[in-house]
Amino acid sequence: MATLGEELKRVPLFSGLSQRQLKRLARDFREREVKSGTPLIREGEKAGISFFVIVDGTATASIDGNEVRKLGPGDHFGELALISERVREATVTADEPMRCLVMGFWDFRRFAKEDPDVTWKLLQYVVELLAERGATE
Repeated sequence: MATLGEELKRVPLFSGLSQRQLKRLARDFREREVKSGTPLIREGEKAGISFFVIVDGTATASIDGNEVRKLGPGDHFGELALISERVREATVTADEPMRCLVMGFWDFRRFAKEDPDVTWKLLQYVVELLAERGATE
């Protein structure tokens, strides 16, 4: 079984971080068990702004009630809400019992502010993500 740091290293948002930075980041994640059928986030809501990494189990992401993606171990969601405090763009519902790693907005903000190098790496990631989504310069 992978360590928490190894799980986080697989997340594109955190892949550029050093081992020391990953170890520090891991302290703010909490493990959460989720029952089948539980919505982890809901489209259009801002409440409960957290970032999730799936360790075990599967979930479905949907927009306007239409399935857009299946998620499984190693997948993550909620990273944009961590940075921008935006409302959720999709609903993610557990298809089966799940185990996730969860980090809240305030913990993430504190982590990013502690190390300018981390903030820079995260900024680069967000720019790449926006470029992939077709944002114009």
